[in-house]
Amino acid sequence: MYAKAYIPYGGYYSTPFARWQGSLQNEHAVELAASTAKKWLAGKKIDPGIFDYLVFGKTIGQLHTFYDAPWAAALMGAPNIPGCHIAQACSTSTTVVNQAAAGIETGLYETSFCLMTDRCSNGPFTVWPNPMGPGGELISESWLMDNFASDPWGGVAMIETAENVVKKAGWISKEDIDRVTFRRYEQYLDALADERAFQKRYMFPVEYKINKKKTAILEEDEGVTPTTPEGLTRLKPVMPGGVHSFGAQTHPADGNCGIIVSTRDKAQELSADKNIEIQILSYGYARAAKAHMAEAMVPAARMALQKAGIGIEDVKAVKTHNPFTANDLYLAHEMGIDVMTMNNYGCSLVYGHPQGPTTGRSIIEMVEELVTLGGGYGLFSGCAAGDTGAALVVKVS
Repeated sequence: MYAKAYIPYGGYYSTPFARWQGSLQNEHAVELAASTAKKWLAGKKIDPGIFDYLVFGKTIGQLHTFYDAPWAAALMGAPNIPGCHIAQACSTSTTVVNQAAAGIETGLYETSFCLMTDRCSNGPFTVWPNPMGPGGELISESWLMDNFASDPWGGVAMIETAENVVKKAGWISKEDIDRVTFRRYEQYLDALADERAFQKRYMFPVEYKINKKKTAILEEDEGVTPTTPEGLTRLKPVMPGGVHSFGAQTHPADGNCGIIVSTRDKAQELSADKNIEIQILSYGYARAAKAHMAEAMVPAARMALQKAGIGIEDVKAVKTHNPFTANDLYLAHEMGIDVMTMNNYGCSLVYGHPQGPTTGRSIIEMVEELVTLGGGYGLFSGCAAGDTGAALVVKVS
């Protein structure tokens, strides 16, 4: 359990997420994240020079990826600080925040910045020499499409790991999947009510290039598909004998987010409301059985709760990374909670999956939900490639 790591209220942002091959498809993920963070900090009147360290999260290669963390620090206005680069698929943000919290807890630094980004659009194509191949033929990979299509250890596509959990559970039907999927869309619409009042608590517009001379601003999520119960019912499962249609799974996306993690005193100084305190309490991790990715969310969540010294009955808000609807049904069943009350105000199932910043946005939304509820404990848990999972518990006072 952590005792010294805090997030200033309002000390975070997320850009809108854009469905891949949309408005952000041509932006360099590192440059865009750094320039967005710099503008956000300026708007908050926060000097980037206060940061001792940058914890940077990104999973998809971009030009000059070799220099990611120190380069991003310099571009965002903190050229004198070092940083590290973390990539853990969809658990990247959760692990980045944990790394920052561990640094605060051990006294390694006083104020850190977590910057998470990714661009699924126009993913890189990588090649390696193969001197033993016929004629020295190259080994090649489509970074995004090949890895989404097959886990080199599990041997199956991501969707099949979800269907494996459904088969093992033995009680999840397509009707269950469609019912919960529509509920997630309804919850997302709550965040759009009153001219997006909830999203505007944390969402920061992002500027992108249309051409060499012209730019535009993306102010809200792009590419969210309108959903109805009837429409979901009509969609057929992607896999024969499965329960997930294309409507019951997330989509690749582009975007970035940032979170300040600091000591209690520094968080109080930077807070937009001195009466609100946000403490990072614990982190949990797990690895599920081979090709059963959705299962990993449960032991990760239990570890985080155990380390925080609380039970699931103490938690007021639960958020998940749910690339497939079965993730939520399985977690709710195993943890003994109501699947319909999780993921209020949105989740990656609906607004997309840029990987690096995906769980960061969910954690930010969880904090804001807890503020609207007058405080309490929040649990985030999510799965990631390789049948892994990561969870985080925070307390808002």
